[in-house]
Amino acid sequence: MPKSKFVDFKAVKAAITMEQVLEHYGLLDKFKRSGDSLSGPCPIHKGSNPTQFRVSLSKNVWNCFSECKHGGNTLDFIAKMDNMSIHAAAHKAIEWFHLDSDAMSAESDEEPGEPSGAPRNGDAPRPRPAPSGKVLENVPPNKPLKFRLDKLDRDHPSLTGRGLTPETIAEFDIGFCGKGMMEGRIAIPIRNAEGGVVAYAGRWPGEPAEDTPKYKLPQGFRKSLELFNLDRAVKEPPEKPLVIVEGFFGAMTLHQHGCRRVVALMGSTMSAAQEELIKKHTNAQSQVIVMLDEDDAGRGGREDISVRLARFLFVKVHAFAEEGRQPEQLSAEEVAQACGGVQ
Repeated sequence: MPKSKFVDFKAVKAAITMEQVLEHYGLLDKFKRSGDSLSGPCPIHKGSNPTQFRVSLSKNVWNCFSECKHGGNTLDFIAKMDNMSIHAAAHKAIEWFHLDSDAMSAESDEEPGEPSGAPRNGDAPRPRPAPSGKVLENVPPNKPLKFRLDKLDRDHPSLTGRGLTPETIAEFDIGFCGKGMMEGRIAIPIRNAEGGVVAYAGRWPGEPAEDTPKYKLPQGFRKSLELFNLDRAVKEPPEKPLVIVEGFFGAMTLHQHGCRRVVALMGSTMSAAQEELIKKHTNAQSQVIVMLDEDDAGRGGREDISVRLARFLFVKVHAFAEEGRQPEQLSAEEVAQACGGVQ
């Protein structure tokens, strides 16, 4: 049989994460995060049990333990959600996440539409390959907002209890929101590289109830296109190492302690667009320090990120000695030591 061009399912699956797919469907805020996993009602059969559907972030697979009795990868999920074939789901993913169609195709003797080889209940899930998707240059960016959230409570205990100073709280323009879209949450503005506010993230103060998501993001906002605090980080001397953390408060804490060239992925995975942003604002002489949370998701993320970034700059991985330790828990002295001196 002559070779034909077809969708490379492996490449597409490697280029996107379940977190991104759930975000696309506007479902991410319906799930509760616990370490390496997300859990919530099954969106496929429209269930209501908050523990019937689970996602492994490090393995990039999902499973419904209720009516579906089925699991799989990102393409399987899209196919189930939209009642389409794996082949059609792959094309949808390429379109939705603006993947390079040439990079997502290959020459093969196989017929298009081969099964995805996704795990089913009882099967051992396959390891997740390193993301390799290319982002097209014409990807529409997140548009700057035409409004600002004001009248925020900057003295709320959930902020001062994190050890943030009034100066840091004011600089990052965060505060407790008493009403509106982020009512009852800490409102955190997310800026693009130019400093324009493109979204607000809402952090529930303290630990939320079982059915309440810890973070809330506006529907339609694609966090995979942004790096939190990049607008401030790029103003720092380029010879300083760029520190990569997971969360907003990790970035704020390091910034407060003098490590100002720091960005947050807003998760434990690095998208192709975020990788491009890092490449754009570094060079072959640059150093990156990957400092993710010390848990299963963080360890999986830092391994993937370090391998990908090491192709074009020097990468140092910071591992915490204690399980569960996070950058936001570091003291000023620990930050200085971890970042190789920040003054």
